Formats: sequence, structure tokens, C-alpha cells
Amino acid sequence: MQDARGAVVSVSRDDRHRFSKPVVPDIRLISGVGVEGDAHAGATTAHRYLVRKDPGRANLTQVHLLPAELFDDLAETGFTLAPGELGENVTTRGLDLLGLPLGTRLHLGADAVVQVTGMRNPCSLINGLQRGLMKTLIETDDAGRVTRRAGIMGIVVSGGTVTPGDPIRVELPAGDHLPLGVV
Repeated sequence: MQDARGAVVSVSRDDRHRFSKPVVPDIRLISGVGVEGDAHAGATTAHRYLVRKDPGRANLTQVHLLPAELFDDLAETGFTLAPGELGENVTTRGLDLLGLPLGTRLHLGADAVVQVTGMRNPCSLINGLQRGLMKTLIETDDAGRVTRRAGIMGIVVSGGTVTPGDPIRVELPAGDHLPLGVV
């Protein structure tokens, strides 16, 4: 997967804590902070639920990435979603984001690099967007394993501007590849 490539479909940000984020022409990623002008940016966690648990916790959720293929899958079950509606900053196409190992670096466009920290754990606010949507994003298989499909989270290790159409290059971590946990 070292040579895997995808593309940025859409970018979103919001300076307030709302569930969905408006689509914008570009976003600027800032190293160690996240998306400039986004409510979830910062060196320490800015997610409201996580701030209540541990306000000094390192922000492992600076950037939320979601595959556009999820929208295609959900459309087959009657859900209609567009980029930004699930709160993601970067909507991608052509990459198996959930299959990436912990520590993978995603090179977005010319300069930006996001290091994958884990899977997004979708919250019940998703059902406010469309009733029953949460159940489709967290499923339990026949073996009792929980699968989450709400995208991945990462931290910015190299800043830069990201726009729709930018290529994404995958850089796998050295050594053993660890599966993604929930952040």
C-alpha cells in the first residue's frame, strides 16, 4: 500500500461546534494544530466530549478524513449525504482509510502531511442528521466485532493548503503495522 494514491474530493471547516461543516474552496493545515479556523483545532483536545473528560489531553483529532465511497454505500440504504455533513474536514476518494495502520502519513497536495491517529467514534448526534444513520456507521458483525465507518482522525505534522483535486499519497509506517483504535 506504500504506493497507494487517492484524491481530495472536498474540504470543510467550521469555527463553531456544529455537527456538519460547510464546504469551503480550501483549508490550511497548521502543524501541531489542525485546520486553521476550525473549532477542533489546537494542540490540546477541542472536542467538547473529550474536553469534559480530560481538557489537557493531546489533540489526536485535529483533522477528520472520510471516504466519499461511504456516501455511495449509504445511498444504497436510503441515506443521502454530501461532503462536510458528517463533520469531516477532508473527503477523499480512492483510499481504504479504515484499512490504514496507525501512524500512516497522508501527504495531501504539495505540502500538507497528516499522521493517522485512529478511527472516529461516531456520536449519537449523527441521528439528528438522519434518523437511523448511527446504526449504519457502527455495526457488529456475526463474530461480535464492532466496525466503525465514520472515518479516521489525524494530527498535522506538516502544514499546507489543501484543495479539492489534490492528490493524496500514502506513506506507511516502518515496522509492524498496528490496527487503528478509536480516538
